[in-house]
Amino acid sequence: MFNPLKAELDKMKIILATSSKQRHEILRRAGVSFDVQTPDFEENLDRTKYSFQEYVQETAFGKVKAVEAILAQKGENPDIIIGLDTMVSCGDKFYGKPKDTKDAIDTIRYLTNSNIPNIVLTGVCIKYKDNYEKFVESTKVYMRKLTEEEILGYVETGEPMGHAGSYAIQNIAASFVERIDGDYNNVIGLPLCAITLKLRELVRKYEQN
Repeated sequence: MFNPLKAELDKMKIILATSSKQRHEILRRAGVSFDVQTPDFEENLDRTKYSFQEYVQETAFGKVKAVEAILAQKGENPDIIIGLDTMVSCGDKFYGKPKDTKDAIDTIRYLTNSNIPNIVLTGVCIKYKDNYEKFVESTKVYMRKLTEEEILGYVETGEPMGHAGSYAIQNIAASFVERIDGDYNNVIGLPLCAITLKLRELVRKYEQN
C-alpha cells in the first residue's frame, strides 16, 4: 500500500481474522504488517433468513466478534480486525466449501455447464477502533464447459476441497476460467482494492474526530 495510508497503518495493531494462507499472502504482498487470529466461529447462519450478500456480511461480522472476544480474554484490543467470508452464487444456488467429493463434483459440473457466470461474493467486516464497517465485493467468473472426464480429473486433484465454489482460481482452476469481471483477489478471498479504500476512508473519518 502507498503512503500516507501505509504510514498510518504501520502505527496500528492489525489482526486478520482468518486461517486462510491465500488471504494472508494477498495482504502480506501489499506490504501490510498484521497478526493472525483464527476465529472460533461456526459458519452456520440460517441461509433462508438472509440474502446472499447479507449472509457473507453477517458471517464476516461473526468472525470479527469471535476474534475480538478471544483477544479480550488475553487483554488485547487491536486497532483493526478484518474478517471475511467468501461464497459463490450461480443462478439461485449458493456454494460454500464442498462437504465431500460428490458435492465438489456436483458443484463444478453445475458451474461449468450453466452457461452463465458464477458470482464470487466476499463479505468483509472491519472493526476500526470501536466502529464496525461491513460491505460486500462481487466478481463475475466465466468458465468454459468441462467434460465429465475433466470434472472428475479436477476434483481428483483435491484442489476443490476447502474452497468456496469448489475451485481455486489461483491454481489449476485457472485452466478453465475464461475471464473475470471484477477484482481477481476477491475470487481468492480478499478484495484488496476495496479493503484499501475502506481503510483509507476509516482513517480519514475517525482520525479527524
